[in-house]
Amino acid sequence: MAGRINDEDVKAVRDAVPIDAVVSEYLQLRNAGGGNLKGLCPFHDEKSPSFQVSPSKGLFHCFGCQEGGDTITFVMKVDHLSFSEAVERLAAQAGITLRYEEGGYNPAHQRGERIRLVEAHKIAAEWYAEQLATGPEADTGRIFLAERGFDQAAAVHFGVGYSPQGWDHLTRYLRGKGFTDKELLLSGLAQEGRRGPIDRFRGRLMWPIRDIGGEVVGFGARKLYEADNGPKYLNTPETAIYKKSQVLYGIDLAKKDIAKASRAVVVEGYTDVMACHLAGVTTAIATCGTAFGGDHIKILRRLLMDNGSARVIFTFDGDAAGQKAALRAFEDDQKFAAETYIAIAPDGMDPCDLRLAKGDEAVADLVEPRTPLFEFALRQVVGRYDLDTPAGRAAALDEAAPIVARIKNSGAQHEVAVELAGMLGILDTQFVVKRVAQLARWARDRGGKGPAPARTPQQRYDTPAARPTPPGPALNLRNPVYATERELLKLALQRPELVAPAFDAYGVDEFTAASYAAVRQAVMDAGGVEYGVQDPQEYLVRVREAAPDDTVRAMVTELAVEAIMRRTVDEAYAGEQLVWVRRRAVDRRIHEIQITLTRLGTNGDPAHLAAVQNELWVLQQYGQALRERGAAAL
Repeated sequence: MAGRINDEDVKAVRDAVPIDAVVSEYLQLRNAGGGNLKGLCPFHDEKSPSFQVSPSKGLFHCFGCQEGGDTITFVMKVDHLSFSEAVERLAAQAGITLRYEEGGYNPAHQRGERIRLVEAHKIAAEWYAEQLATGPEADTGRIFLAERGFDQAAAVHFGVGYSPQGWDHLTRYLRGKGFTDKELLLSGLAQEGRRGPIDRFRGRLMWPIRDIGGEVVGFGARKLYEADNGPKYLNTPETAIYKKSQVLYGIDLAKKDIAKASRAVVVEGYTDVMACHLAGVTTAIATCGTAFGGDHIKILRRLLMDNGSARVIFTFDGDAAGQKAALRAFEDDQKFAAETYIAIAPDGMDPCDLRLAKGDEAVADLVEPRTPLFEFALRQVVGRYDLDTPAGRAAALDEAAPIVARIKNSGAQHEVAVELAGMLGILDTQFVVKRVAQLARWARDRGGKGPAPARTPQQRYDTPAARPTPPGPALNLRNPVYATERELLKLALQRPELVAPAFDAYGVDEFTAASYAAVRQAVMDAGGVEYGVQDPQEYLVRVREAAPDDTVRAMVTELAVEAIMRRTVDEAYAGEQLVWVRRRAVDRRIHEIQITLTRLGTNGDPAHLAAVQNELWVLQQYGQALRERGAAAL
């Protein structure tokens, strides 16, 4: 059983790897003000960014789905890792050697399964690449690449390799590196043979498939020999680290340029990606043996940020299969806020063939947006009907009108509806326009209108059921009591130096919302804001760890990331929040005492009555001082 990672090493890992650097490997981040960054949440579908990252605090929080945490939590959630696996991955990036407190450090047995499988793929990729570069048997592979315009430098850039034809070359090599037969089978690099594991890939050209973080998680293998009875392309089977519907070949190389240019080019094969990148189209990616679908869209949307100028260009072969693929892609078009286009090369050539025949400029020219995907889909549908007959025109309209109704831009929708009437030869243009408008309205009524505009964090909690909270009053921030308590807690977590030491004297009962009271208790248990002044980074970690459950922990993260509601945050502003929370607490206590005095009347114990009256007088004087002197009276 793996030992527990030393706490000091966990802290070192958390401090060494900036959270914005990790998160930006998965999605595009933009300035959100106040030192924070924002992007589209990787944990739920959204069109307006509500996912915020605070580099200074090492935390992230989504105001849409409430996911939040630190760098380690993010890696755990986004890649479905255990705590130890996430720490190990980040430690490897930072060059930190981890210590394990139970039984010492044994990398062969104490790393998580996912880490082991990724390591096996990394070593396999290096070994395959070495075989292609130096192995005499790999001449066939080198010739295959050369015939398609790829030299050794291109092979190195994309990590292309070669798997020898023998039964167990890689299997024996990985065994020598300490991997067990079970690990080799789980990784998909080996399969069960008559006498034990044998290589899954034999005598093939190998393309390493990397996830968005750059780790090799699988392979695409191209057949080279006639004697090979397998499929033309053989991919890694589904494993713990490889899901073909969730990976895009070339995404590790293309992600930065996709985010920078707000543009992605989707091609069909590994050599097409290579050809595009070498021709200067460095935003090209491809699916891995499966149709382009919803999970692929999620990956691209996080990089494109769904801004209005974003473009996704699909290149498909001009044959029937390519046209079918384009129509499939259009089915998911509404999941993009980006505009989608299709590009088909002359003579139906793919980018690799086009580069060979006409050079890099032809490839670059191919992927310039020309034909909107909806227009292509429309022409494909209309082309299947006999428009010389009334029945053919009516049938074509029945199938084509829903396509036009799905066009996102209402102005373009009307214009294309007019064009559709012309394509079909229907003289009554308004009939077609009204038909399309009706279908679009029905789609909206069924919920296809799309999400509402993004709201501010304060607006999100205007309704009592907006998010889970511990038992207690609903958090409606139109209530100034809750709004002020929230603001003070944000200051205590984000700017502890502005509220120290006064905040540490505040009782849990001074916070009327149960969730806020729980956060106040967590701050107290973590050493108070005074500790936050001494070590701000570790302070937030300790407060989150002190939270009694995930709900309160999420609230801590949310308050630590959410923007303070004042552009200039200084001691004066902090003092105002301190005073307002204290004044309200004093007023509540005065009200309680007045009720007690009414209940006691004139028949109560004189000593008790005098004590209560004295407390009332003291509180009234304190309240007056707070109103007159503000923070100086605290």
